[in-house]
Amino acid sequence: MEEYDKAAWEELIDRVEQTGIDALEINFSCPHGMPERKMGAAVGQDCALLEEPARVALLSLCEGVSAINTIMSVMGINLKTLRPEPCVEGYSTPGGYSSKSVHPIALEKVMSIAKMMKSEFDLDQHSLSGIGVVETGGDAAEFILLGANTVQVCTGVMMHGYGLVKKLCEELKDFMKMHNFSSIEDFRGASLEYFTTHMDLVRRQQEAMQQRKAIKTGLQSDKDWTGDGFVKESESMVSN
Repeated sequence: MEEYDKAAWEELIDRVEQTGIDALEINFSCPHGMPERKMGAAVGQDCALLEEPARVALLSLCEGVSAINTIMSVMGINLKTLRPEPCVEGYSTPGGYSSKSVHPIALEKVMSIAKMMKSEFDLDQHSLSGIGVVETGGDAAEFILLGANTVQVCTGVMMHGYGLVKKLCEELKDFMKMHNFSSIEDFRGASLEYFTTHMDLVRRQQEAMQQRKAIKTGLQSDKDWTGDGFVKESESMVSN
């Protein structure tokens, strides 16, 4: 990746501030039309141009990161007409996929970015905004628990109207009351410490199995698996 022109960036920032604009979002992930013009997702998915997007954005004087945008996809094929869907005059093009199935992917990306920011940057000088099917107060709380300073809503408002935002805020307040949180900062990033490696999970599980074996409860070793009792045996190995 070529060195960015720091002077050019600083000049751009000065001009933006002079116009009274509070924030300027640079979109490196839009899949709609822009990749065909070498912009949007065409930039964000080119490692030679952007390397690891969030880290490079912060190193390039950006004050914050938003994650994630929609995911490039093909929605489906009509098996009667053999045409892709959605269809415009018989033709289609890959586009951005949202909906609830994107939410877990967005949570993982926000978690990864938050951990990177925590270890490499001054969190007081940078912010993280979570995006990815935020339709309830619980959705918002999940992003904040993973380190997001703010959340953004788009599809939810498009589908349900602006009233959704008020409902979301009330639900978030209820969540905070349930845990006696008085501000967002009281729980922002609180869940990050509970992510670990697969090897560590195996170690923890083995230790738990040894403890259960000592008191003769739950699944005690791998040889205890049975076919008929699979569901209950699986549940005995999970704790929250």
